Amino acid sequence: MSDWAAFGRVDADGTVYVKTATGERVVGSWQAGTPAEGLAHFARRFADLVTEVDLIEARLQSGAADAAHSLSSIRRLRGSLAEAHAVGDLDGLAARLDKLGTVAEEKASEARAAREAARGEALAHKTALAEEAERLAAESTGWKGAGDRFKEILEEWKTIRGIDKKADGELWKRYAAARDTFARRRGAHFASLDSQRKQAQGRKEELVTEAETLADSTEWTATANRLKELMTEWKAAPRAAKDAEQKLWEKFRAAQDAFFTRRSEVFSARDAELKGNLERRQELLSAAEAIDVDADPRSAQARLREIQAQWHDSGRVPRDSAAGLDRRLRAVEDRVKAAVDAAWRRPEPSANPLLVQMREQVAEAEQRLERARTAGDAKRIREAEQALTAKRQFLALAEQSG
Repeated sequence: MSDWAAFGRVDADGTVYVKTATGERVVGSWQAGTPAEGLAHFARRFADLVTEVDLIEARLQSGAADAAHSLSSIRRLRGSLAEAHAVGDLDGLAARLDKLGTVAEEKASEARAAREAARGEALAHKTALAEEAERLAAESTGWKGAGDRFKEILEEWKTIRGIDKKADGELWKRYAAARDTFARRRGAHFASLDSQRKQAQGRKEELVTEAETLADSTEWTATANRLKELMTEWKAAPRAAKDAEQKLWEKFRAAQDAFFTRRSEVFSARDAELKGNLERRQELLSAAEAIDVDADPRSAQARLREIQAQWHDSGRVPRDSAAGLDRRLRAVEDRVKAAVDAAWRRPEPSANPLLVQMREQVAEAEQRLERARTAGDAKRIREAEQALTAKRQFLALAEQSG
């Protein structure tokens, strides 16, 4: 940023230009300080662009970033340079982005090739899982171990990505058919275990009863935790007869849904209240920041006190917004306090010796005009009127400047 003057300038009217290979371009206006400060301001914007390019380049070189995403960011930045409100070596930055875009395209191509290879590996992986499931379905009599392995295969299956939809669908049909075959064999084996199913039904009836008891609770955290524990216990309990299992599940789920629906409604109402309070504080903050402390510090202080009273009555706001709002209000309070303190130290205009002297001169000029009018001397009247007008103008200017 030390040589920004080589890439831009500021006109006398405050218009800021950037210099490029194709000529000068207006990037903004600066009225808040010297031309050098204006150039520095827009140079910092250019530095922000450079920082963004540095970050993209570093992430691309380290391999931490997705090359296609980086390429999209590079193209976006490259396209924005033609209208960037910044002062700096935009041509150099454009060339750098072009070179970086080439690198990103190469890496994106490599990534696509890697994905193709991964797709082949994923297809082979799912094929092996489907074949294993078919062997288990046809041969296994270790019901628990085989059942657990089917679950493991399913969890492993869910982690495999990248296969085309048709091939994935065919493999899933093979796996699902094998799982169904195994389930039917196992179901036939356990058909004689009615006593165990009756015990399972009794246990799940107990879980349903407790869940229905908790459905009307307002102990949101403790009840939610307990309902989750009940769900875990439900999943761990053996299955009851099919019809009984379904009916019990519907009752159990309905009890849980009733509780969580009520909790969601309460939390939504609470969030809506906090949002309304936030909007009210934002309105009060806008009003506070719009106070003109220079025109009348005392009135500004009174207006701020009104806003502060309404602020305290506005209620709670979301925790992540409260600190920022309070910080901005304190800034307004500091500004008003500083203006009031300055006004307290400032002398009254009537105590200014120069203003007193000028008012005396106006009074003397008024008396001379009155004497000229009494004498009926037209020339003296005209001269006295001109002198009085000039002295009144000087006095008005002095009173306006304080």
